[in-house]
Amino acid sequence: MTALAAAGGTAVVQAAGTDAWTGIREQVARWFGRGNPQRVQVELEHLDQTAAELEAARPAEAERVRIRQEAAWQGRIEALLESLEDVERARVVDELRTLQAQQTSHRAVLAGQSGLAVGGDLNVQADNGSAAAVTMGNVTLGNPSQPGPHQD
Repeated sequence: MTALAAAGGTAVVQAAGTDAWTGIREQVARWFGRGNPQRVQVELEHLDQTAAELEAARPAEAERVRIRQEAAWQGRIEALLESLEDVERARVVDELRTLQAQQTSHRAVLAGQSGLAVGGDLNVQADNGSAAAVTMGNVTLGNPSQPGPHQD
């Protein structure tokens, strides 16, 4: 259960800010709300706070915020699973496994303000004296001038 809760916490945090967020946010809020509309609303607000903290994190603190949020959601998911009756726990476990599988197949990749996010392999190659890069500043290609006396 601990490993599954950890994977669930990771899935929640990785989904924040992605196209998958709306569906995951609602599903997680339903788990924790357990049929009570007020509790569902509180959970939606909690999830929005998580997403906001992740988005607001400066690059230097982003990893720390992500780890803290994953641990918090892992703990909450563990407590939820422990509080459920066997039948309901089995249903939530199945939903958690589905959520984890969705996140594994659509892995969220985050990049900083001037970064590039790539979800998969990236191959950058230069051939025949050319230059290649994912991001390149002001580059001039050609033969450099030869050292020696300057002729007019």
